Amino acid sequence: MSNQQHQGLPVSGYKPQSEEKVALVNENKALEEQVLRQLDKLAAMPAGTVDPRWFSIGRTAIEQGFMALNRSVFQPGRASLPGDVQGHRAHDDLGRVA
Repeated sequence: MSNQQHQGLPVSGYKPQSEEKVALVNENKALEEQVLRQLDKLAAMPAGTVDPRWFSIGRTAIEQGFMALNRSVFQPGRASLPGDVQGHRAHDDLGRVA
C-alpha cells in the first residue's frame, strides 16, 4: 500500500485523498458506468417497453446513490466564503461544528 496523497479537486471543500480512496471511488465509477450502459439499452428499446416516468426516477436514484457513495469516501467539507472570519470553524453537512 502506498501513502501517496492525491491533491483534492480545485473546488472549495475538497481535500487531498489517499491512493486507496481514489482506487475505491474509481471502482465505484466503473460499476456505475456498467449500470448506466444497461440503462442506456433500456432507454433505446421501443416505446412502451419501459415506463418513462419510472425509468427516469430509477436512473436518478441510481445516479444519486453512486454520488452519495463517492461523497462518503471523499468526505468533502463545507466551502469557505469571502468575508468568513479567519479561524472560523468548519461545519459538517448537518451544520454542526466539525
